[in-house]
Amino acid sequence: MQFEELINIIYHSNDKDKRKEAAEALEKEYCCEINCTEIDPSVRFAHHARGCTIVAAKIYENAVIFQNVSIGSNMKYNKKTKEWENYGNPIIGKNVIVADGAKILGPVVIGENSVIGAGAIITKDIPPNSIAYGVNQYKLKDDDYDLIYNENMIEPEKIIEENKRLIAKYEGATD
Repeated sequence: MQFEELINIIYHSNDKDKRKEAAEALEKEYCCEINCTEIDPSVRFAHHARGCTIVAAKIYENAVIFQNVSIGSNMKYNKKTKEWENYGNPIIGKNVIVADGAKILGPVVIGENSVIGAGAIITKDIPPNSIAYGVNQYKLKDDDYDLIYNENMIEPEKIIEENKRLIAKYEGATD
């Protein structure tokens, strides 16, 4: 079954056995686990979410999640009080982009229109319209630019041309 079909079954089927079977197939075929309390049907997973573990409270509309992303818990057990602390899973706001290898952990909120940069580790809330990077670092996003993803994506041929130019530049510099 195709990735989109499996996701559709997991989040929209009323048949518990079908959902379980689809989740197992998703993990086997695409090496990813997606288990959210709520997820909007418009959420997109680049590269079929390969290598992702996504356990979120909610992922809102038009979010885009790239490969090797982890979203989940950051809870701890306090032996003195015999209580769990910091439990709950992330909320990913509207139009959020989560780039390759990012980690979003704990009961945090990623504000709408934000970008979580490649390799970022986020354990604190990120305000709307921000770019998050490194470990819990962020800055406001420039509204004149979309980062990583835009519906009007560049043609692959143009990227190949630029790559060839860069290779020629490198090879010219190493002679």
